[in-house]
Amino acid sequence: MPHLTVHLPENRLSGNEPPLVAALTDAVVGVYGEWARDLVSIRLAAVPAGRFAQGGKAVDTSASVVLGVRSSVFDRPDAADISARLGAALTDAITRVVGDDLRAGTMVELVASPPERTFVGGALSV
Repeated sequence: MPHLTVHLPENRLSGNEPPLVAALTDAVVGVYGEWARDLVSIRLAAVPAGRFAQGGKAVDTSASVVLGVRSSVFDRPDAADISARLGAALTDAITRVVGDDLRAGTMVELVASPPERTFVGGALSV
């Protein structure tokens, strides 16, 4: 189950939630395939003004995406390609909806989770 936590400046996120959710979901589906659509879980978090900083200065041109994936994705022969495609697709989704000026400040982190460490509704997710 791909799950994303996306942090964006509050002033950039507000009012863009529905198209951003659609774009992020489409980005994941574009890499994994249509079978993944119903499994994509997204949490959007608005960061108040002054709480994103770059180089010691407050900015509103940063975004952070943490994508939790099964650790087995990194064991595949095409792992480097999948990782690159996810990073590019998620960045593209954010910039397409929120603004291209966020591109340089968008960080995508892929976090691997072994299958025995993922739970949904209190039960081990298979």
